[in-house]
Amino acid sequence: MSDRFRELQAWTADALQLAGVALQALPADASFRRYFRVQHGDRSFVVMDAPPAHEDCRPYVKVAGLLKAAGLHAPQVLAQDLARGFLLLSDLGQQCYLDALQRGNADALFADAISALVRWQISSRPDVLPEYERALLRRELNLFPEWYLSRHLGVTLDAAGQAQLDAVFALLEDSALAQARVFVHRDYMPRNLMVSTPNPGVLDFQDALYGPITYDVATLFKDAFISWSAEQIERWRRQYWQQARSAGLPLPEFSEFARACDWMGMQRHFKVLGIFARLNYRDGKPDYLKDTKRFLNYVCETGARYREFTPLLRLLETVGKRAQIGALVS
Repeated sequence: MSDRFRELQAWTADALQLAGVALQALPADASFRRYFRVQHGDRSFVVMDAPPAHEDCRPYVKVAGLLKAAGLHAPQVLAQDLARGFLLLSDLGQQCYLDALQRGNADALFADAISALVRWQISSRPDVLPEYERALLRRELNLFPEWYLSRHLGVTLDAAGQAQLDAVFALLEDSALAQARVFVHRDYMPRNLMVSTPNPGVLDFQDALYGPITYDVATLFKDAFISWSAEQIERWRRQYWQQARSAGLPLPEFSEFARACDWMGMQRHFKVLGIFARLNYRDGKPDYLKDTKRFLNYVCETGARYREFTPLLRLLETVGKRAQIGALVS
């Protein structure tokens, strides 16, 4: 038992006014944060341990307040020690969307997720959250050549290949920056949505920004851990689009919205490919790499629908051959 764990245990007991507590470890995420569940009678709580050297709890506390003000079901911050990186939170339950989703309940669960997302976006206002600006979009995109191509596949692009990739990245950035701006959760996916009352409970929101309106839509239906048919995705996107337009959100006609959503998704997928490789090589978390094929398929499926990305598909084919794995995707 580490000194920090004992410190967290003592702090939690003090916050709950108990003589002692037992901390039950919860599954880890991709960050340096750790979570524990605490039972006290018929009530349960969640404790976050966010080492200050690696994590800052202040954005979490701020965004939790914004979500609550927007009428969403997010953990309530019951006690906090920002200097030590400890938070005591209300518990939203034990079943996330990823575990609950089945063909028979997907429409109902996603209907709740769509309604919550629209409420979140309606509450948006500028100068509250940091801007999702071009420099950040590009830093995220550059994770793909740095960590996935170079570190994972051992492929360094030549000048022509890098120019092709840069041209694609510029298209994706331009599309993102041309969109209406709203509050963006940035990881609004089934793994971070809890089946709860009211539904859904929303987790992992500390990286929220003010940015492109399609970002969370693209994330919700093209997830790292579960795939849906193109027909299902279009139906749910149209459901969101109709509801969001009715609520007054500034969305274009559906065909333009769908294109922006596809391109926003591609930006995210390049980022995630880089992050998953970095989690393996830098952070010693190899499990994420097994899901890279899903994201490569997302990139190639989207690229095949738009002539602007024909050079990208050729580049990925060349990269696959250079890495001696054939095509990057099947």
